[in-house]
Amino acid sequence: MLFITVGIIVILILIYYYGTRTFNYWSKRGVKHDPPIPFFGTAKRQFLQQISYADIYDEMYWKYPKERFVGYYLTTTPLLILRDPELVKRVLVTDFSYFYSRSVHPLDEVPEPLLNNIFSCEGDLWKLLRQRLTPAFTSGKLKAMFPLIVSRAEKLQLLAADAASSGTEVDIRDIMARYTTDFIGACGFGIDTDTLNDENSLFRKLGKRIFANTKRDAFVSVLKYFLPSLFSGLHFAPPWVEKNVISLVKTIMTRRDYKPTGRNDFIDMLLELKAKGKLTGDSLKNKNPDGSPCITEIEFDDALMAAQVFVFFAAGFETSSSATSYTLHELAHHPECQRECQEEIDEVLARHGNKLSYEAVKEMKYLEMCFSEGMRIFPSLGYLMRKCEKPYTIPDTNITIDKGVKVIIPVKSLHADPLYWDKPEEFRPERFHPDNVSRINNHVYLPFGEGPRACIGERLGHMQSLAGMAALLSRFSVSPSGSTIRRPPVNPSDTVVQSIQGGIPLSLVARKKLL
Repeated sequence: MLFITVGIIVILILIYYYGTRTFNYWSKRGVKHDPPIPFFGTAKRQFLQQISYADIYDEMYWKYPKERFVGYYLTTTPLLILRDPELVKRVLVTDFSYFYSRSVHPLDEVPEPLLNNIFSCEGDLWKLLRQRLTPAFTSGKLKAMFPLIVSRAEKLQLLAADAASSGTEVDIRDIMARYTTDFIGACGFGIDTDTLNDENSLFRKLGKRIFANTKRDAFVSVLKYFLPSLFSGLHFAPPWVEKNVISLVKTIMTRRDYKPTGRNDFIDMLLELKAKGKLTGDSLKNKNPDGSPCITEIEFDDALMAAQVFVFFAAGFETSSSATSYTLHELAHHPECQRECQEEIDEVLARHGNKLSYEAVKEMKYLEMCFSEGMRIFPSLGYLMRKCEKPYTIPDTNITIDKGVKVIIPVKSLHADPLYWDKPEEFRPERFHPDNVSRINNHVYLPFGEGPRACIGERLGHMQSLAGMAALLSRFSVSPSGSTIRRPPVNPSDTVVQSIQGGIPLSLVARKKLL
């Protein structure tokens, strides 16, 4: 009995040691931080879904206003939260060779299938995918996709007309999510999802589940962050999502006989890429004896294709619907800005035969200014994460961080800091007037990231977002409704993408235009 008791005590001591083994990391380096607790570090409220990831990093940003950076512990992993734009530039651009890893998942060597995508994959795979996929987002390719956007924008107008005629408030977040899901489903999967007319469609269910972050997801996150090797069999992606996405992509590929069909959608682009054979190029990490990069090859198989479609769908619909709905929320509270948007939309469309087109959207400069300001106040990605890949000495300090330490760029905080923005709490589209853009401090406006790992789909996101808002505002006005909250709360269960808890209720009113 004594041996059993001693054994249990030893095991508990070892577990406690394992769960606290890194907790002197920041104190040894003289970096300010909150006291960590066993196993959770300083991330307990995140994993209990009491506060979103973006909001906890924002909280730390304001808690230590005199520091250039602040320490944090995501379970037992040390994180460094940056407060200095010059350090942001170093991490994202200048010293990218130290911070090329995004480290979305904790076990980079054995990523689960859907996380092997261009957003979250690492190393050579990321570099080769980036090189091959970048041409898929040229102006010519985007212009070819635009008819898909127009057809969905027209459906959006019909859905809005039904909502406006009923006289009841609408959740503008849900309407814009159905619009972006419909477009991304058509462009990403190559099929008509009809999400705008059927809120219970498979694609809308997929979209909702991907970003729902249930208790199951939170529990899996704790296990995988704390003991990644032991729980590698558990997946961040819910099994239902993984099964349906992989099955859908394989079915579509088979129907197309693995050949481009001329639809100009993302599936065609991937099939063109697959036809070129293996991904081949210089290695990011491995060097020859003479210092030159080794040549690396990666098979572009069905699983990799499914992962790219997954991220195209997930990131494409969620970030755009979040950004557009919040911009419309701000326009509802600033009717003078809304009127200026509508006057511009009317004038531009009149010159283009009253038809929404790629060229027409490019001319809607004030609408774009409003969209940029909306993303400043409520960036879809509230923070960026990078992982240090080799020992790095922070400039102008004697502090060196080790390989494996993660770095947080708190986008939400930088977008709201009065050091860089005059009255940042106010909605001021003129900040982004071409004459004023040069006055914006460098590396403090990051809605799409910056540097080699900036969002590859930025221009597509802009295009579908502006087109959707133009289609809506050309025929309707938005205004606060009885349930509208001026500063709506962020969903505390959010991990990567920010969303508003409870949606964004607004009133839609059909416009009466002069003939």
